[in-house]
Amino acid sequence: MTTSPNPPEPPKVRFRWAWWLLAYTSLALGVIGIVVPGLPTVPFVLLSAFAAARGSRKLHDRLLAHPRFGPMIRDWQAHGAVSRRAKRLAVSMMAACAVIMFLTAPRWWMAASGTAIMTIVAIWLWRRPEPPTPPGA
Repeated sequence: MTTSPNPPEPPKVRFRWAWWLLAYTSLALGVIGIVVPGLPTVPFVLLSAFAAARGSRKLHDRLLAHPRFGPMIRDWQAHGAVSRRAKRLAVSMMAACAVIMFLTAPRWWMAASGTAIMTIVAIWLWRRPEPPTPPGA
């Protein structure tokens, strides 16, 4: 029996290209969501980190090191937690979008269905834990 001088390669992730594509697409949507009302940022950035961990180690490392997105992603990965500030911002943006929908929707039920979905998301979001506070803070 002979041993190879090279260590074995890590197992390849199936459909790495699809994970890569999902990571970059969801990151682009998250960045667009910063300026477009009604398009969420946080879920797309979290989805991007999830997909990047399977398709692009380089992007995943960059997201974790990002000064704005990194702490949010690390809190989610470690604890499934969302900061109180992020919760308040998300709910206030959803409320603003609900008002805009009721003012502009051609039918009341269209605005009501969108608002109902955002209400469910807001309830789910507020039920998420908050990140633990560091000692001495």
